[in-house]
Amino acid sequence: MTAKREPISRRERPAKPALTRRGIVDAAVRVMRSEGLEKVTMRRLAQELDTGPASLYVYVANTAELHAAVLDALLGEVDLPAENAASGWRDQLVAVLTSYTHLLFEHPQLARSALVARPGGANYLDLVERLLLLLSRSGAPREQVAWGVDNLLQYATATAAEHGTQERDPLSQDDWDALAHAVHGVDDAEHPMIKAHLPALLAGTQDARLSWGFDVVINGIIHTPLPEPAA
Repeated sequence: MTAKREPISRRERPAKPALTRRGIVDAAVRVMRSEGLEKVTMRRLAQELDTGPASLYVYVANTAELHAAVLDALLGEVDLPAENAASGWRDQLVAVLTSYTHLLFEHPQLARSALVARPGGANYLDLVERLLLLLSRSGAPREQVAWGVDNLLQYATATAAEHGTQERDPLSQDDWDALAHAVHGVDDAEHPMIKAHLPALLAGTQDARLSWGFDVVINGIIHTPLPEPAA
């Protein structure tokens, strides 16, 4: 005679962890790292967290807010070193911005998302706080510093979105070679300015151009007053 199987009570099943915004964002970061940002959807996260998509909307309003939260989580990896008296404010400012840009190089889809959706979490606020502190050391008026930080982040984010995408495109080197061939082969009479600015037009490493670009934006912030209010 076969022994009767003991029923398993539902109470003995391990309980699922309670949903939290932090847990949802952590799961989104895991999915992004393994599958890419395009897979970070409410449906995919619901599957990851063994729940229904509707449950997630209690904590995150939409996908755009979710992507902004993912970006804020990653911004915790930006290098915000302790202030160094041996290093000038400009060098420290460029170092922080370079760290931010290199982080986004690793996630170009997130960089493109950041162009239209800014995070508002603790890590983003820490980054803005440090940028304001360092830029204010230039002696520029407070208003120029306040507006200038936005320009610095826009330049860094756009650069990461462009170059990060190109680095992951298997055809990008072919595109670059075709561009270089076209530029170097221009006719002097038809495109004299292009010819006159070679080889500098395509010269320089990515890091050199990035650093120079930051200097250009910083110098513009320092020396360009805000427009007068309209009468």
